[in-house]
Amino acid sequence: MSVVFVPKRLRGTATINQETIQRLLEENDQLIRCIAEYQQKGRAVECVQYQQILHRNIVYLATIADAIRWLYPQVHFP
Repeated sequence: MSVVFVPKRLRGTATINQETIQRLLEENDQLIRCIAEYQQKGRAVECVQYQQILHRNIVYLATIADAIRWLYPQVHFP
């Protein structure tokens, strides 16, 4: 299960740090590899399931990036 999926009682209490972001990036790498493998095997249903998780992870990471830019507008990020 993706690290993004947290029980409701714990939502908003997670500490977002470089380790969490790195885990998500590594998970996304693995998801992309699985998606490519399943595409080669013609297993569309599995592809869609992994694509949904990948999409959620990417949206989560984008939300974090937007929040950081909003909190620190004076810092220029690459």
